[in-house]
Amino acid sequence: MDSRRIIMNFSAAPSLDDLEVMAASVLEHLPEDLLEFCSDLKLEVEDFPDEALEQELDLDDPYELLALYRSGKEISPGVETKTAIGDDLLLVFRRPLLDLWCESGDDLMGVLRQAMIEELGKFFDFSENEIDEMLNQPYQDVI
Repeated sequence: MDSRRIIMNFSAAPSLDDLEVMAASVLEHLPEDLLEFCSDLKLEVEDFPDEALEQELDLDDPYELLALYRSGKEISPGVETKTAIGDDLLLVFRRPLLDLWCESGDDLMGVLRQAMIEELGKFFDFSENEIDEMLNQPYQDVI
C-alpha cells in the first residue's frame, strides 16, 4: 500500500497497513544523524509484542512497548555476532501507539515519529539531549 491510498482523516482506527505506510514515511524522513544507521532497516508493524517478546523484555503490560529495534547481528538480548545473521528490524506496535495517540490528543504522525526516533536513538547510544534535538527538528508530514 502506498501513501496515496491512505486517508488521514480516520473514521476508524488506522490499520496495520496504514501504520506501515506512515512508519515508512517517517523512516524516509528521519533526522540525518539517524539515517546513516538505517540504510538497510526493515520495518514491521504488529498489533502487540508477542508473548515470547513480552517475556524476554519482562513486560508487565504489552502497552508499554511502542517500538523495538533489533540488530541483525543480535543472537540473544545483548549478545551480537561480528557479522549479520538477519536484517536490522524496527518493530512498531500499533495498539500501544494508538492508545497513546488517543490519550495524548497529539498528531498520530508525531506520536509515531517520536516513538521511532526515541527507539533508534537509544539503541544507537545517542544522549537524551541529542534525541530531544532530533525530535525538535522540523519535519514535514509528507503523507
